[in-house]
Amino acid sequence: MISKRGLLELGTEHPETLNTLEDFYTISHKATWHGLMDVRKTFADADQVGNVLIFNILGNKYRLICTVTYTRQTMFVKALLTHTEYDRTGWMKWA
Repeated sequence: MISKRGLLELGTEHPETLNTLEDFYTISHKATWHGLMDVRKTFADADQVGNVLIFNILGNKYRLICTVTYTRQTMFVKALLTHTEYDRTGWMKWA
């Protein structure tokens, strides 16, 4: 389960991502993931650091940071970052 509203709110800061985020929501909302290997069946380039899933958006132009609890099938959107913002590692506070 993922919040569509929260996801799209992040997209308003980067309007070019909105269509991709809509697609991401549709796919991830229907998915049942029990670990990173399941996530990678859907999103091959996803990475996990602790409880944080990292997705490449728009050909790796942006990084979508989400916390995940597989046992509850919940994912919370934390940030949509440019590469420069991602490299600053502030997102690791959620890991």
